[in-house]
Amino acid sequence: MTEAQSPHRVLLVEDDIRLANLIVDYLKSNGMHVEVERRGDTVLTRLISYKPDIILMDIMLPGIDGLTLCEKLPDYFAGSILLMSALGTNEDQIKGFELGADDYIVKPVDPALLVARINNLLRRNSKPQHSNTQGLLFGKLHIDPLSQTIRLEEKEVDLTSHEFELLWLLASQAGQVMSRQYIYQYLLNIDFDGKDRKIDVRISRLRKKLGDNIETPFRIKTVWGQGYLFAPEAWNN
Repeated sequence: MTEAQSPHRVLLVEDDIRLANLIVDYLKSNGMHVEVERRGDTVLTRLISYKPDIILMDIMLPGIDGLTLCEKLPDYFAGSILLMSALGTNEDQIKGFELGADDYIVKPVDPALLVARINNLLRRNSKPQHSNTQGLLFGKLHIDPLSQTIRLEEKEVDLTSHEFELLWLLASQAGQVMSRQYIYQYLLNIDFDGKDRKIDVRISRLRKKLGDNIETPFRIKTVWGQGYLFAPEAWNN
């Protein structure tokens, strides 16, 4: 596959010029289109002109560090985020996941492993097909799968694609507890290991955007030891 034929667009955020050039050469040889950004504080501007499928980002960056960017990016970017860092402890990786990263790779980076991780994230980010094209209606909440829009009390709610897919999954099984294991398998195609916080972070963001009570959620409930439950009756108030 040539770069021109490839639908996969990578934004590499790395200030080490030598390493960035090596990664670019290897990704391009594997059929990917790559652009490089050297600073963290210019990434959001770059997203306006370049629409990547995935962001490959170092943690230690000038301007804004990669972890801070992880918190900001979901409001501007719907694709996957792969963090790179020489900091490889479990605590460092967990922090990255809690802040919104989809994967984490430790430097020095093995090129073949990096390509495998990128391809895995691209597969994960393919959207599940929605069989109910008429949408879902719960009181004041309307979910439209075709346009991927959410309306609550006649106001549109801005969700990322990851957040929409999670909400659709929960709402399509309204009133039933969905286990974390099922959610991880369905959305991410991985097993839940008991430590990964990606889905918990997305649930927290959904609750905030949908007006749920953060301390005592009543719309998207946590059923301790089991999973999450979308409460259909909670959208009437």
